Amino acid sequence: MLDNKGFDLWSKNYDKSVNLSEENDKYPFAGYRDLLGTIYSKIRCGQGKKVLDIGIGTGVLAKRLYDDGYEITGIDFSKNMLTVVKEKMPNAFLVEHDFSQGYPEQLAKEKFDAIVCTYAIHHLDDDQKVIFINELQNHLNENGSIYIGDVAFERVDECEQCKIENAECWDYDEIYPVLETLASRVKNISFLRISHCAGIFIISK
Repeated sequence: MLDNKGFDLWSKNYDKSVNLSEENDKYPFAGYRDLLGTIYSKIRCGQGKKVLDIGIGTGVLAKRLYDDGYEITGIDFSKNMLTVVKEKMPNAFLVEHDFSQGYPEQLAKEKFDAIVCTYAIHHLDDDQKVIFINELQNHLNENGSIYIGDVAFERVDECEQCKIENAECWDYDEIYPVLETLASRVKNISFLRISHCAGIFIISK
């Protein structure tokens, strides 16, 4: 699994790498644009303008919302990724932080209308995911929602089948979220399938 220095090195070519996988409809980024587009549309249909993007990366989704007048707060552990984001969104509030260490103290008193985490939560194990998601719910405004998009599955056996089919390129350091393992431990969670290896978890307050 890449650490923050690895993501610093990847920052310039990240979007190209994602697009190549997405265009070929292959794991891990098959459905990437549809996934981001769906989250974008759902946030636009909601209320309020405050958005927190966890693992903001190069800011592909956040930039669309930023251009629509949304107030963007972004978290990433890669300084170079945040430099890219700052160039795109000079008025965004950015925090250099590794969310595997928990929710950042700088944002302890903040609440948001939408919280987004795309292709990042797989760095947490299942117990950490549950703790983190439940913490995020405390930072939602009334009628707010959390949107987690990732390599994701409804059932454990679907994840295992995808692993078998992509054994040569499967990232064994990443722990992909599965509704079957989260549903009993996270309140108000639903799952929207986007592609054969991607989906969105929607969690309301």
